[in-house]
Amino acid sequence: MDTRTRILDAALGLVAEGGVQELTQPRVSRAAGVRQSHLTYYFPTIADLVQAVARHTVDALVAEVSERPRGRRAGALVEHVAAVTADKRRVRVMLALVSAADRDPALRPRLRELIRELRAGIAGALGAAGIEAGADEVAFLHTVVVGTAVLQLARDDAPARRETRRVLQRAVAGLPGKG
Repeated sequence: MDTRTRILDAALGLVAEGGVQELTQPRVSRAAGVRQSHLTYYFPTIADLVQAVARHTVDALVAEVSERPRGRRAGALVEHVAAVTADKRRVRVMLALVSAADRDPALRPRLRELIRELRAGIAGALGAAGIEAGADEVAFLHTVVVGTAVLQLARDDAPARRETRRVLQRAVAGLPGKG
């Protein structure tokens, strides 16, 4: 693993466990096992690091969401998305990034771009499941996914996971051209 990726993975772990406030140069360099000078070489400012962590997270999330679900049917898509949203660390990271963008307006354009990319991944996953969806339907499903993921994280129990599946099933069933 290269140094940049090691730094990003360490930063991601810190954010997942304690939020964006954990991203200090000493903490990240210690967690990555690199000198602080190496950290600042790759990421001169904490804002640069936060943006890179966002990019790293969304790239992984888009790749996972865009994976073709097993089977070309709506049920396979629901199971696939439910599994993606069950990752508590990912939900914590995304919430931390939204919070960071709320505090630092310079991060907002980047976060908007990442949301567009994530929605493109959702559209691709819908298409792979045989569901044709326009921008409004993709935005609706994205909103449902975010809401269920946050509530699942907050409740962190089996009933929350079952509820997530039911809500996702209902949301997908309401889309035009569902498979």
